[in-house]
Amino acid sequence: MRTRQLGNTDLHLTTVGFGAWAIGGGDWAYGWGPQDDAESVRAIHRALDLGVNWIDTAAVYGLGHSEEVVARALADRRGKVIVATKCGLRWRGPKMIYGRLTAASIREEAEASLRRLRLEAIDLYQIHWPNPDNEIEEGWRAMADLVREGKVRWAGVSNFSVGQLERARQIHAVASLQPPYSMLRRDVEAELLGYCAARQMGVVVYSPMQAGLLTGGFVSRERLEKLAPGDWRRNDRFFREPAFSRAQVLVERLRPIADREGRTLAQLAVAWTLRRPEVTAAIVGARCAAQIEETAASGDWEIGKELEEEIEGVIGEG
Repeated sequence: MRTRQLGNTDLHLTTVGFGAWAIGGGDWAYGWGPQDDAESVRAIHRALDLGVNWIDTAAVYGLGHSEEVVARALADRRGKVIVATKCGLRWRGPKMIYGRLTAASIREEAEASLRRLRLEAIDLYQIHWPNPDNEIEEGWRAMADLVREGKVRWAGVSNFSVGQLERARQIHAVASLQPPYSMLRRDVEAELLGYCAARQMGVVVYSPMQAGLLTGGFVSRERLEKLAPGDWRRNDRFFREPAFSRAQVLVERLRPIADREGRTLAQLAVAWTLRRPEVTAAIVGARCAAQIEETAASGDWEIGKELEEEIEGVIGEG
């Protein structure tokens, strides 16, 4: 699989990375429903066998459980896989998630993630959300301290605006930004991608398949209604009307293109995000080996200009 350098860091990421949100399980506010840990480990192993060289997780995913599963999967491959995780979201019980970016909280989270992941240093440590906004500077100074101490190799952020990135950059270099990006959510194209490129800042996009909406798996409202009771997507705006039906129309218009190219809709959705030169890599979530087998193949698919224009026309029809 192709690799790209993450900004000015020494990290070279495969264009597709393994997203470990869903493997955290379903017993918390933003869970995906029940998940078998053994299946999660098999999915991670399959991703690595296919050439994927990095995993993205977060402390809050499963309230620490995702990091524990990642550690279990990497027990015999330590040092061979780039591990990225995130901080800044704390919890009081499974349903109360809140933001905290004080120096003491960041340091406490880092130590806990290092223990759960069984690492001496985190390759890429990211502030998950810029919340609360008034604690960004304090939190980013704590991140810089962790880098200087060798507990974190590179520090990045997720879901930051240009203004918030500028505030952080005055304190310490920002290695990367992790924003949402898909055919259904293109906000980053307006300003963020150009900003990051001009400053040689890596961009790792998440939810390129829009939480499964662009895979073709939701062919009817009945499929949506079969989501597990604890699946966060039940309350997501993209899974409500009229957004849900609009997404299904787009998927059906894209399906002939994917079929003609000998690709799946999921592969098309991921490869489409990777067409942008500012994008270093895409995070692709997987709950089983079969899912990552499908989507990992998008990492080597370079969408040409003609195909890009055709897809753009289809998206514009909506």
